[in-house]
Amino acid sequence: MKMEDSNRNTKTNVEECGKSERIPTLEDLKDNIPDSKDLKDNLKTITIINNYCKMKKPSYFMHKNFHYKEELSRRISIKREYGFYNYCFVSVCISFILGLSIGVVIMGSPQTQVLSPVSPRKVLRLNNSRDIHSRSLNSLKYSNGVRTSNEVDITNEKDLNKFSSVSFTGENETQKYVKDVYPKSLTEDMKEILKDNKNSHHKHSIANVISNKTEYVPNDNTVLYDNIYWGSEVENSMPQGYGENTAEIWERYVEQSEVIKMENGCGRMQNRLVTFKDGIQACVRYRQNTDQIQGEIFSFYVGRLLNLTNLAPSVVKVVDLKDKLWQSVSGDISNAQWNTNRAVVLTQYIPSLESATIPEIFKPSNRHLNKIDVLKMSIKDNDIGDTSKQIMINKLKAKKDKHTKKDIEEPFDHIDLKLTKSTIQLFVELAQWSDLIIFDYLTANLDRIVNNLFNYQWNVNIMDGPAHNLARKMDSGLLLFLDNESGLLHGYRLLKKYNVYHSLMLDNLCVFRKRTVDSLKSLYEQSVGVKLSEMFHQKNNAVIRDILPPLPEKNAKILHERIGKVLSQIEKCEQAFANR
Repeated sequence: MKMEDSNRNTKTNVEECGKSERIPTLEDLKDNIPDSKDLKDNLKTITIINNYCKMKKPSYFMHKNFHYKEELSRRISIKREYGFYNYCFVSVCISFILGLSIGVVIMGSPQTQVLSPVSPRKVLRLNNSRDIHSRSLNSLKYSNGVRTSNEVDITNEKDLNKFSSVSFTGENETQKYVKDVYPKSLTEDMKEILKDNKNSHHKHSIANVISNKTEYVPNDNTVLYDNIYWGSEVENSMPQGYGENTAEIWERYVEQSEVIKMENGCGRMQNRLVTFKDGIQACVRYRQNTDQIQGEIFSFYVGRLLNLTNLAPSVVKVVDLKDKLWQSVSGDISNAQWNTNRAVVLTQYIPSLESATIPEIFKPSNRHLNKIDVLKMSIKDNDIGDTSKQIMINKLKAKKDKHTKKDIEEPFDHIDLKLTKSTIQLFVELAQWSDLIIFDYLTANLDRIVNNLFNYQWNVNIMDGPAHNLARKMDSGLLLFLDNESGLLHGYRLLKKYNVYHSLMLDNLCVFRKRTVDSLKSLYEQSVGVKLSEMFHQKNNAVIRDILPPLPEKNAKILHERIGKVLSQIEKCEQAFANR
């Protein structure tokens, strides 16, 4: 009877399992089982019912004190964590495969193959990269004197590999530059521009340097005359540089040329090194701010008005994909993120450059240059060199005995002496530095010597390093005044902060080039603003003038005032050294 009741209760539990979708608890069974001695048999029945319910439909077990819910939550959490790790692993694998695929595509592109050093010929590297601020203004030259043809094929690796750019601010490698390696299609005028040797016919006639203040007539051995001017021995040794004729030739050349290649180089940001169809290269300056484009081109115009030959020929152009100049590099322009209808400056690329350092005479321990300094350096050279040399001081009296301090203390207004080659090279460099100091003062250029002077308060060794944005041509010794975009506009806005550094160099300079002083006097008597405006309108068409504004009148007035200050310094030097 008991057995029948037990079976009846079990059957009832199974039916309830189907309805309530759960297994009866132990207490439910105890309530339905009268005798506890049959509990063991009923537990087996519960196991069977449990299995049966699992097969029929998933359900939750409500057994007391088993904590199954907590266990189930923990397992779900672990499963989610493993799923997250699997997702990360799969993402990394996909990223790696995608990156590898892109690298293979890039390395297989024609542009990359052009730069690949697969040519078996030996390459002479003019300079090595020195730091992250190096400007790409040099090139690689082949030692076997490779020349280009009239037509350059873009897909021809041998032709384009000749113009891979490197930095000029590196260690000097002695006489590795191969001179007279030019594309065959170059005209003689362009070859003359690139050559820039000292053996050109640009000597100054004696009539141009005769002093009105004394009876002394300078000759070919004159080092200094009229107390403040470099003499013929120095002037006749100056490198030819880039005069007005080279600027005109460059303008005509760019007008008729076509760019076939653009690559990174020529400084920072969005500047580009471009190659024309005949192999000539140029540095293109692109800026979002038109002030910097104005500063670059108008600083070049000021250099032309001063007859300075230390600025590479430059011309303004507009980025127009319909123009023949840019048609072949529309894709490169897009990759460079250039906007169309923007003014850019194309400056002739100058090869064979090395970094230039600040001369000892302009470093903080000395920082002055006058006729006494020139005399001391000349006497030092005379004592080291041939003892038969003679120096002319004041009244052209020959000095046959050894030079003494008494010689230096005697009044003189000129120096005649046959100098050694090394001293002539030193004076040629100092003469160019006198022009550089005047030019940077007029334009208020912040990115050259002022940069070194300003940072000297934190780094005392900075004056021993290369001068910022200044380079020297290895084949002629010509100093190149690079990167003048801060001049005339940005520099003028910061005059209150930096003018003391500009004046520091000018106030300690008392030896000048006569033709630079004559140009300054001529500009001061006229309106320099009008001269710059005329040059800007003459050299640029209406399209360029609509995009690039002229020099503001306010800035032209500041330039005129600064020309007057330079002339005041020249007069001050004339008075200070007239009787010394």
